Amino acid sequence: MNLLLQTTHSNLNAQIAVTGSKSETNRLLLLQALFPNITLANTSNSDDSEVMQMALSGNEEVVDIHHAGTAMRFLTAYFAVKDGREVVLTGSSRMQERPVKILVEALRQLGADISFLKEEGYPPIRIKGQKITNSKVTMAANVSSQYISALLLVAPKLENGIELTLEGEITSIPYIKMTLALLNDLDIQTSFEGNIIKVYPKQAVESKVMTVESDWSSASYFFSLAALSDEANISLTSYKESSLQGDSALVSIYKEMGVETQFNDGTITLTKTKKFKHNDVTFDLNNTPDIAQTIVVTCLGLGIGCHLTGLHTLKIKETDRLEALRIELSKLGANISVTNDSLTLVATSEINSNIKIGTYNDHRMAMAFAPLALKVPIIIENADVVSKSYPDFWDDMEKLGYKVSDLVG
Repeated sequence: MNLLLQTTHSNLNAQIAVTGSKSETNRLLLLQALFPNITLANTSNSDDSEVMQMALSGNEEVVDIHHAGTAMRFLTAYFAVKDGREVVLTGSSRMQERPVKILVEALRQLGADISFLKEEGYPPIRIKGQKITNSKVTMAANVSSQYISALLLVAPKLENGIELTLEGEITSIPYIKMTLALLNDLDIQTSFEGNIIKVYPKQAVESKVMTVESDWSSASYFFSLAALSDEANISLTSYKESSLQGDSALVSIYKEMGVETQFNDGTITLTKTKKFKHNDVTFDLNNTPDIAQTIVVTCLGLGIGCHLTGLHTLKIKETDRLEALRIELSKLGANISVTNDSLTLVATSEINSNIKIGTYNDHRMAMAFAPLALKVPIIIENADVVSKSYPDFWDDMEKLGYKVSDLVG
């Protein structure tokens, strides 16, 4: 499905109910599988969370998680500690290019029985669930936080818990803290001192309803829309001022690009600051790499430059996001350069119109570029890829006055 996006006005006024956080949902789904007396509310309706739920509730010998990277990491750890259960965990062709060796080696340190069925270090993998008694494990600190969270989430069910030593500078600390906070909400004891994280064993928890906060990564596209609008009053539910999600840094980041955020009883309202002078911006996104695509597209639309660092994990996402951004932004007339962990955009006042944006089976490519339709008509290829994290995205764009046209062919 290719969609032509265009709009006749740049005054945005709407109230949007954003689906629950995929990051929180997938963590809580795994914890619910370990502790079935937990009840979940406001869970994500994303493809990734549905795939995760099906894998946890099924009994298949082959578990195919398609494009769901979070599910691949979390389920690798989950099945490794399910004593007596044997599965083959696989995914899409792109998923079979995304490394899991670091996580597998960490689980092997604990005594897990995992083997690679095709290329060493990559899915598909065969997992023979074991009773794990070892507790000490060491891992590089600059790896995807999902590897770390995968270990921490299963730790309460291990006989001796986990003592995880991280070597080097830690990446994506907010996501690690999110995992630990969810464990603490269940009265599971944890500690995070220096580079050592401990999770203590707990065989049972009290019955509890866990409500998932709406997804801040999904909110990023509305921050971008507000920044690119002439006038905006966009309300989003349900959000917490003291969020567990690292991407809540959007509030301070977009303040530098002319967007004010007000919190009121679980709702955030985004407004465009009048007479705001836009300057080039520099951000370290080491803790929030998932919003890099949104930010650079916003900067292009505002006619400002940006320098973004801390992006090394983007190369192993649904696509190599840095290279994908370089290719697609260049089509629009941008002067952009990328390295292994950074991106630099030079300010330009001209944007090419009616350009087809490739999405590379990456939901964030589709959604990050959509706000540019406030400036020029734009075509999003394979637009239904948004279902991976935000199935209602195009409907919500129409609520903001977008004209969304399905192009045949």
